[in-house]
Amino acid sequence: MDDLSEDRELLPATRRALRHRIAVAQSEGRAPSVVAAVMRGGEVVWEGSRTSVEGHGPDGDVQYRIGSISKTFTAVLVMRLRDEGLLSLSDPLERHLPGTGVGAVTIAQLLSHTGGLAAETPGPWWERTPGELRPELADVLGDEPFKLAPGGRHHYSNPGYTLLGSLVEALRGKPWEEVLRAEVLEPLGLERTSGQPQAPHAGGWAVHPWADVMMPEPLEDLGLMAAAGQLWSTTRDLARFAAFLLRGDERVLSEDSVREMRTSAAPPEPGLAEIGYGLGMQLMSDGVRRLAGHSGSLPGFVAALWLSEGDDVAAVVLANCTSGLAAATVAADLVRIVADAEPAFPRPWRPLRESDPVALELCGPWYWGTSAQVVRLTADGSLLLAPVGGSGRTARFRSEPDGSWTGLSGYYAGETLRAVRREDGSVSHLDLASFVFTREPYDAQAPVPGGVNPQGWRGIG
Repeated sequence: MDDLSEDRELLPATRRALRHRIAVAQSEGRAPSVVAAVMRGGEVVWEGSRTSVEGHGPDGDVQYRIGSISKTFTAVLVMRLRDEGLLSLSDPLERHLPGTGVGAVTIAQLLSHTGGLAAETPGPWWERTPGELRPELADVLGDEPFKLAPGGRHHYSNPGYTLLGSLVEALRGKPWEEVLRAEVLEPLGLERTSGQPQAPHAGGWAVHPWADVMMPEPLEDLGLMAAAGQLWSTTRDLARFAAFLLRGDERVLSEDSVREMRTSAAPPEPGLAEIGYGLGMQLMSDGVRRLAGHSGSLPGFVAALWLSEGDDVAAVVLANCTSGLAAATVAADLVRIVADAEPAFPRPWRPLRESDPVALELCGPWYWGTSAQVVRLTADGSLLLAPVGGSGRTARFRSEPDGSWTGLSGYYAGETLRAVRREDGSVSHLDLASFVFTREPYDAQAPVPGGVNPQGWRGIG
């Protein structure tokens, strides 16, 4: 039996710890209601809620507004355009969406919030006013759209994601939400995710900071800002979305593309816990594990989705209060509770069904100067280059039709690895980004840069 099919249901002690955590969050955060879910192994394994209404609690089918988690959905649409060859992430926006006045900013910079654009729109607070106040992109960007030089530091920008939504509309010729439904929501079965609330849904509330009273928040259609924060969803839908962000789905995005979204593209602001921002995904470390996902807020609602690739666990937390409950912290705690209490089983080792003789020839020890390295052929057909002893540069490589290998991760991401052969066809050395890897340290028979001392290795004296 495959161990991965065992113990999908959480242990009673783990379930109690999860219930306790959201109970504390709802009580101390003074939230009218909070609902949460945990995904493990691609499936929802726990759901829970707490509410101020006695005898009633929301379940995983009740919609809440998810705010900036909408940005991750928008980023998925942009990555689809890239994978189809309709754009490159290095393209300036002007190439595909002319006339904005900020067209020198690249698509990658918009995705990673490094375009230098303002954090918010000019005029009244966009989250609490109707989108019809900003009918054109010029109204979203204003007269001074830049606050920093493009391509420098990470500076979160809601207008930047409005531009990405408009980019999707320009290249698809359809409204952002229509494209989202056809290309992401329907293929992934996210039937309870929408631009407008659909019953059953929670109402948004503002809780007084110094008194146990509250008032309803206004519900606004964000118009052009929709791509930055319009969506409503449920914990069940978002848990399924988290599973997609871990594994990919060829109907939407490949596993390699969602991994690229989870890869840091911008450093964090000084003093923040995040370890950076990817392409539409926030990145964070809790000191033990690396988390990827996104938080969200709009007046009346807070939301968070975090996933841990190493633990194959994700958590979603939604609440209907403007402030008070730290949804991102609670979601991270739910991931930690499950991952610490019930560590994931490693996947069973299985051999390759058919080994590549060329790749197999490259396996084993190599030396970059005197640094011992090892190449391994993994079950997915990629090569893994790693230092012996585990300290140093590690990278994974994908085979190419011409016999070379392209780096997918680490220092060598995007670099080309080639096996250089002698006249008799045997491998002389590996060439990687100008580095020469040889079968012996400083092999005199290989073209080691700078040459090899003719006296060879010797002791003192």
